[in-house]
Amino acid sequence: MEVSMHSIFANALERSANLDSLVGSIAEWVGLAIIDGRLRPGDDLNSVALSRQFKTSRTPVREALMLLEKEGLVTIPPRRRPYVTPISLREVREIYQVRAHLYILVADLIVTQASDEAIHTLWEHQARLEEAVKNNDLDAYFWSNLSFRATEAEICGNLYLQQMLSSLGLRTLHLRHHTLSYPGRMERSLKDHARLIQAYEERDSSLAQSLTRSLVLRGLASIEQAEWVNGQSERGTPAEREEESEEF
Repeated sequence: MEVSMHSIFANALERSANLDSLVGSIAEWVGLAIIDGRLRPGDDLNSVALSRQFKTSRTPVREALMLLEKEGLVTIPPRRRPYVTPISLREVREIYQVRAHLYILVADLIVTQASDEAIHTLWEHQARLEEAVKNNDLDAYFWSNLSFRATEAEICGNLYLQQMLSSLGLRTLHLRHHTLSYPGRMERSLKDHARLIQAYEERDSSLAQSLTRSLVLRGLASIEQAEWVNGQSERGTPAEREEESEEF
């Protein structure tokens, strides 16, 4: 299963009514800017500037930001400019506790139910991860890693579990992208993924669950080191900034 910014927001658009392709394009652009760090937690989102950038009225921009608000990436306060939603360390820890347990269940289901052929498809994603590490390509590794995880959820055979994992994904994507830039992080992740596939192939549920838990919690440990978790952009929180009179 291939994951891209387009596929992520295609799913989000399917959950929303009366959203056209322009709204999706704006949502994708802003969402990707948040994920890759060009927009940081607490940063303002100027709907006038965005409407000029996309050569449109402010209505599609409003709809795109409202979509991102539903996905937990943007906050739209009354009578103030929208901004990138900050995320607290407590919230991150709670999300990762849930993710760890859900992926442990994924690992067990893959070992006990997935076919050999389905498990073998994970090596295709592993090859892309290896190529990304070889080229020191953070973005390629990030998206290939998301595809690896999405494929795991798909081949485990539990649709509801897949949907729950998908619903948790967007809220922490920017943090997951950022922490992969830490020295040695991609290389360690690559080795762990290879060991995990081997555990699947050997039908070793205990090892697969242990490795998957370690992968998730090691990601949390890296996020806890991120300078801007539980903090704001250099410009401060919206409450600390002078009140904006811009209409949303």
